Amino acid sequence: MARKRKGDPISGWINLDKPYGMTSTQAIGKVRRALNAQKIGHAGTLDPLATGVLPIALGEATKTISFAQDDIKTYRFTITWGEQRDTDDLEGKVIASSDLRPTKEDITALLPKYTGDIQQTPPIFSAIKINGERAYDLARDGKTPELKSRIVYIEKLELLDTRENEADFEMICGKGTYVRSIARDMGDDLSCKGYISALRREKVGVFLAENAISLDILNDMDYFSARSEYLLPLQIVLDDIPALDLKMEETAKIRNGQMLEFVSKPDFQRLTDIGLGKKESILALATHEDAPIALIEQQRAQIKPVRVFNI
Repeated sequence: MARKRKGDPISGWINLDKPYGMTSTQAIGKVRRALNAQKIGHAGTLDPLATGVLPIALGEATKTISFAQDDIKTYRFTITWGEQRDTDDLEGKVIASSDLRPTKEDITALLPKYTGDIQQTPPIFSAIKINGERAYDLARDGKTPELKSRIVYIEKLELLDTRENEADFEMICGKGTYVRSIARDMGDDLSCKGYISALRREKVGVFLAENAISLDILNDMDYFSARSEYLLPLQIVLDDIPALDLKMEETAKIRNGQMLEFVSKPDFQRLTDIGLGKKESILALATHEDAPIALIEQQRAQIKPVRVFNI
């Protein structure tokens, strides 16, 4: 007999302001307890020394995590010049140093190199798998993981302030961009070395730091009140895909994994009214009376369920 899961089967998102010094895994464990949730996951890991927006998915919202992970993100961070560390942040051991310090003009002149599609090699202390092992596990064992560079997208990198040994930046970037790699590479390009000494994530798609909730507040509330006040709807991360409102009988078929055919003129018009009905395959959200039913795939007049939400 299947073992019953602890907690309640609630679904939705929590926009958490992750505190300093805590791993993302520890943070979601505390949210699980605070809301008495059965199933939980997060979109986009933050290092222990980073703070800010950590979108946490509960229940059926875990089926939409990829949409949040793929969203544009905004970071504010500080690079300290003069040292390179093995983790590329404040936590690591010093492995190189320099007496040189960049001027504001030096930094500003370098910024165009770090915008658009750029080649970036992840830090050796990262969660990327190499032959089934995490890079950070290999690095902790004294090995040097061979990580391939990949293309990441940086929409904007702006210098906010400079001091003798530090500089503050704001960056808007796409999925898979490592801020620690930015510090390491800029330090090399400026011949002064550098590492991340402060990092805060300000935005992940629709999740904003100004609206994020702290663990202290969640822990001070009973879980019914916390859910009522801070649990966001599952579909909040699906606002940029078409939504098709289904009739009751259509909803039942989709829930049972059946395909729908919108072949009549009125039904096909329902598709074209929201930008569907095209030859190419399009992912959309199926709803009924504003409640999310499933992620669906549409091609011409055919609708088939991709992921059904059991709520």
